Amino acid sequence: MLTNHWKIAYRSLVKNKFFTTLNIVGLAAGLTCFLLIMLYVTNELGYDRYHENSDRIYRINSDIVMGGTELNLAVASDPMGELLKKDYPEIEEYTRIYNSSGAKMIKKGSAYLNETKVAHVDSTYFDVFSAKAVAGDLKNALDEPNTVVLSRSMAEKYFGTTDVIGKNLETNENGSTLYKITGVMEDVPKQSHYRPDFLFAMENCGYQFGQILSHNFQTYLLLKKGTNPASLEAKFPGYIMRHVLPVAQQEMQIKSIEEFEQSGNKLQYSLTALTDIHLHSNRFPELAVNGNIQYVYVFSAVALFILVIACINFMNLATARSANRAREVGIRKVLGSGKGTLIKQFLTESTLLAYVSIGIALLSAVLLLPLFNELSGKQFILRDLFTPELISIYLLLPLLVGLLAGTYPAFFLSSFQPLQVLKSKFSTGSSKAGLRSTLVVVQFVTSIILIVGTIIIYRQLNYIQTRNLGFNKEQVLVINNTYTLGTKKEGFRNEIMKLSGVTGSTYSGFMPVAESARTDRTFSTQAAMTSSSSLNMQIWGIDENYIPLLGMEMKYGRNFSKEFGTDSAAIIINETTAALMGLNNPVGKKLFAGNNGGATEPYTIIGVVKNFHFQSMKQQIGPVAFWLKPADWSIAFKVNTSQIKPLISQIEGVWNKMAPGMPFEYSFLDESFSRMYDAEQRVGQLVLSFAILTILIACLGLFGLAAFMAEQRNKEIGVRKVLGASVQQIVSLLTRDFLKLVSIAALIAFPLAWYAMNKWLENFAFKTSLGWWVFLLAGCIAALIALLTVGGQAIKAAITNPIKSLRSE
Repeated sequence: MLTNHWKIAYRSLVKNKFFTTLNIVGLAAGLTCFLLIMLYVTNELGYDRYHENSDRIYRINSDIVMGGTELNLAVASDPMGELLKKDYPEIEEYTRIYNSSGAKMIKKGSAYLNETKVAHVDSTYFDVFSAKAVAGDLKNALDEPNTVVLSRSMAEKYFGTTDVIGKNLETNENGSTLYKITGVMEDVPKQSHYRPDFLFAMENCGYQFGQILSHNFQTYLLLKKGTNPASLEAKFPGYIMRHVLPVAQQEMQIKSIEEFEQSGNKLQYSLTALTDIHLHSNRFPELAVNGNIQYVYVFSAVALFILVIACINFMNLATARSANRAREVGIRKVLGSGKGTLIKQFLTESTLLAYVSIGIALLSAVLLLPLFNELSGKQFILRDLFTPELISIYLLLPLLVGLLAGTYPAFFLSSFQPLQVLKSKFSTGSSKAGLRSTLVVVQFVTSIILIVGTIIIYRQLNYIQTRNLGFNKEQVLVINNTYTLGTKKEGFRNEIMKLSGVTGSTYSGFMPVAESARTDRTFSTQAAMTSSSSLNMQIWGIDENYIPLLGMEMKYGRNFSKEFGTDSAAIIINETTAALMGLNNPVGKKLFAGNNGGATEPYTIIGVVKNFHFQSMKQQIGPVAFWLKPADWSIAFKVNTSQIKPLISQIEGVWNKMAPGMPFEYSFLDESFSRMYDAEQRVGQLVLSFAILTILIACLGLFGLAAFMAEQRNKEIGVRKVLGASVQQIVSLLTRDFLKLVSIAALIAFPLAWYAMNKWLENFAFKTSLGWWVFLLAGCIAALIALLTVGGQAIKAAITNPIKSLRSE
């Protein structure tokens, strides 16, 4: 019997090639989108789960409010892990990661290469995190100073083999430093919130340990089995009272935590599960760019909507061709087929069609994988599409889709009464019009929401690019690693300034983009630092050329100048800092830089620079100050030429002469600024792509419903034409109902889209508005799409000779 069902299903699908093709195209398109989105979603949800003890590893977070400045940090003080382990027996082990520099120069042959995936870690690193050893004993590999563990890729890159135990790796630290290679590990899986290639011994990090008030170390705790992390978090105030408060009392004259908090300050520690870091953490400084759980939710919903829309199309197209199958149903019932047999037959057809569609969808997903990688920023390979979990989905999903999409048509078609069918006295859907209309409304609700989402995302990206940032990011060329020039730094700058098209230069490792260096320090408005006088802010070392080169504006006072020898003890603040001090024009006032032990250094405020964005627009503009201590690890040049490539070649030539063997690396400030919003740009591209596909799939459903309605009303149309109705009147008659459905969909979609996009815009401190015209435009686009889709069928029906539809009467 089952074989017979398959044969009949195959013959029926082949016989109706047009509708079968529409069904397959719609289902395959929907399934392709579903598979690609689910590939992305499952990848995002799988981060850091490969660790053997992933469910017991937690990172310490620090939340600090000082002088009106709020810091949400992913780091803790260097002694915190050790002290917590001593105090609380539920902690099995701890380990720290320190990568404040973020990069190292490593020698290969006669040249140095700049490696960015480097860190100094404790010897307990491999007791907490899982790694597969390629060579050496990882457990004890970092017990001694001047040791390093490499990834397989780096061992092969630098030595051409993984047999490197005992060999030396040379860095340019302190001129030259040798590290003994004691281990080689497999490359860290892609689904990791941090993927280091070099792990150096913590003893060589160059940090002055024991600073309990400074937070610079990513610290991870391995909890003992059965430990409740919330219970451990509840004990952190006790840690603060025992270890932090005594130091704060000495250095900041804080009498008690209560007094500290009454001044509007806060110090709080919390835990984030290792498996939550990638999607649920957006702190500073993260070890890598994290994902966003909101986007996972959005794309999961989009995947489900697209799959549902594809199923809706199947239902509409199946009912659209019901008249063609009505006599078949009637004859088969007369010959003895029961309703159950007919239901099985139609479900078999839908399932067969779903399996054909999944095959096409898989092929399409394979072909579209490179494009999807570009849009999503991932690096999926063919093998990722054929994991055991996904293969099971490929086998079960068509069955589910076939049953979901085919149930309604199966029951609808099998319910025809044979006597009415064979006498041509049956109606194929007037009583079901409500359901079909509802399905179309669902399709267009989804389409309109995606259209609104696309417009808003691109409006926000345009707002970011065109907003006055408080500085000029255009035509600023940044040369990195200039510290490798040594005493030739000034000579290098002078040589570059001689080149045509170079109009200015400034030494500073601090640039107003998120990927640049950052450093904060506590200042005081009084010589004696107290909890009420303290102010924590960014402090950047610049030269006198920095502010004019970046086009920043002074609100009060002046810039640094070589004419004032006292500027070595001067400071320039931004408007936010002045506001936190409670002063409109603080020029001439003093700020005191805090040091260990509570000693302070006085700096005179000589100017207030207008606020400028130095972080993502997701954040408010925080307090920042400049002092005349240029950070010489990078230099920025203002260029004014359209011949960028020749200019860069000339600069590289000068570099190679002055820093032979050192890598030449550069970036443009505007490109670095754009990279801060890579995630939003990718989301915009993905939403746009899925919106277009959703609309196309919905159009197939509309086409099917239009064909169905034209088929149902062909005699009515014939009568109207005989009585003198024009083609325009007939087209209006057939399209009016669909426009009503789009209008209903718009009324439902608008509040949902407003809520969703308003929630998304809440992530930005500076954002565009949700203009009413956006929703009107989205509704008009949806209506236009419906008209174009239905119009073809309506015109076809309107120009058909009425004799063809009336001759059977």
